[in-house]
Amino acid sequence: MRKKVIRWISIALAAGLLVMLIAFRYFTADSSHESAPAEVSPQKRPPLSVRSVAISPKPIIEYINSTGTLFASEEVDLSFESSGRITVLDINEGQKVQKGTLLAKINDNELQAQRDKINVQLKLAEDRELRQRTLVEREAISRESYEQSLAEMQALKADLAQIEAKIEKASIFAPFDGIVGLRYTSEGAFVSPGTLVTKLVCISPLKVDFAISERYIGNVHTGMTVFFTVEGYLKPFEAKVYAIEPNVDIKTRTFAMRAMYSNTREILKPGRSVYVELQLKLFNDAISIPTEALIPEMDGNLVYVYRSGKAQPVAVQTGIRTETEIQITSGLAVGDTLITSGILQLRTGLPVQLSEIR
Repeated sequence: MRKKVIRWISIALAAGLLVMLIAFRYFTADSSHESAPAEVSPQKRPPLSVRSVAISPKPIIEYINSTGTLFASEEVDLSFESSGRITVLDINEGQKVQKGTLLAKINDNELQAQRDKINVQLKLAEDRELRQRTLVEREAISRESYEQSLAEMQALKADLAQIEAKIEKASIFAPFDGIVGLRYTSEGAFVSPGTLVTKLVCISPLKVDFAISERYIGNVHTGMTVFFTVEGYLKPFEAKVYAIEPNVDIKTRTFAMRAMYSNTREILKPGRSVYVELQLKLFNDAISIPTEALIPEMDGNLVYVYRSGKAQPVAVQTGIRTETEIQITSGLAVGDTLITSGILQLRTGLPVQLSEIR
């Protein structure tokens, strides 16, 4: 009897707890429903604040950027063409010299003596040829005798020319105006053909060598202006293209170009690397937009414009690009208001408010 009472009490308690739980959930849900704020209709959302720019024509320039190297307009390694001991070495390192200046000479006393000997022999041979020419005209001697004396004279002239050529090889003259480099030998040293004595470099003007992609080969020509910068100098330098390589490099698919820079103050030195900027085209009345306003799509590009308080997408065709802008060839017109901020949030017909117009 006691066990039955306990069982009924347990059942009653469980039923009471279940009823209380159901009631709690009901009232909680009801109160939360009453306190939830009403959803704001999309039509009642405040307009998106955006920045914009008014489309107007302005100049835009297409540039090609490349890297290049400065080269001396003339540069040569100076060495003797024959062997001998250096007797003259008039080289001051870093000195400017003019074309034809004697820089070095090896001992040529023996060659000078041979030349003097041949000059004496040649004078006698010329006198003999003159006498025999007179006699052959009078038919006093045979034609064969005269031709023999004439051949002897011509042979001596050839020997003299050969000796003078050897004497010339014993000296080094500056082949052009330039600056003498470091000296690599000393007076009194015995040198052989090809032994480097010094370098001669002309650094005014300088050559600017660079290469650009083959797809621009139809857009470049001699006479074009090139701007280049060198590390350590803030102001760009200006040069003129004077030569274009006719062949395209099959490995890099580029072709070489060469410009000339005056370097009148000689502040730039050969061998330095440069950053080259070549102007291809100039559009005086182009429509261009900031690059961040362009939205790439699978089937083209589009931008958003401001029309009657809303954002409207417009498909556009693009042209040349610069670092900050891109040319629009179709799709926009002068006077349109281009939206330049909040691009990821824009949708067709979205209400917008212009916070800044440039």
